[in-house]
Amino acid sequence: MRYLLLLLVFPLVFWSCSEYNKVLKSNDPDLKYAKSVEYFNEGECYKSLPLLEELLTVVKGTQRAEDVYYYYAKVHYCVQDYYLANYYFKTFTKTFSSSPRAEECLFLAAMCNFNLSPKYSLDQQDTKAALSEFQLFLDRYPTSSRKDTCNTLMAELRYKLEVKAYEVAKLYAKTQKHLAASLALEDFIYSYPGSKFTEEAMFLIVETRYKYADNSIEQKKLERFEETTKSYTNFVTRFPNSEMLKDAEEYYLKANSEIVELTAIKP
Repeated sequence: MRYLLLLLVFPLVFWSCSEYNKVLKSNDPDLKYAKSVEYFNEGECYKSLPLLEELLTVVKGTQRAEDVYYYYAKVHYCVQDYYLANYYFKTFTKTFSSSPRAEECLFLAAMCNFNLSPKYSLDQQDTKAALSEFQLFLDRYPTSSRKDTCNTLMAELRYKLEVKAYEVAKLYAKTQKHLAASLALEDFIYSYPGSKFTEEAMFLIVETRYKYADNSIEQKKLERFEETTKSYTNFVTRFPNSEMLKDAEEYYLKANSEIVELTAIKP
């Protein structure tokens, strides 16, 4: 049975390869264009790519140039070569700015960077690039049917940057870089005011400011313990029912005790 199946399949594969080789060797640009689109629509983008690459120089300056360039960019997207696809989509929108396809290509250029955006723990250059390009798309096409999709994807990208920023701040705290941690946490709260991490971030500010003060030289302790108590006041005002309130209060009481001792009038 398996032998019979091979006998049936092999001629089809051979014929398919033979047909593709004939298309590759053909001098007919219309045939190559038609087959490249056919291969693309069938998901065989690797077959389409060399055909379109050859046609780019052949159709330059002709009416078919837009079609070839459009599919050339789309094929790079299809094979997940997102860096090149991004380049060709943006080039298309500049070269054929009045084309009905320009909107789609500008959106797909942003999608390339979205697909390149890594998990939050890695460098977020592509995430930032995607945000910038989605915003460019919305600025250029404010009434586009893709508007809601853009906003949804941008929210996902912003959340990734939010988590990245918070994890960096927490790492400073974990590695006992207390000043860097408190500054990074404050910057995080300012940059992401509605974050679900705000409560924990504000608690960590109390904790890191206390530890920073406690490890300071004598001349700096008073000022830094006072900063700790201010951080506690901000925290309890914002989150009066926090589960972390008891721990925060311990830092506050210890800071107050240090302040009393440091400001006591010595005989």
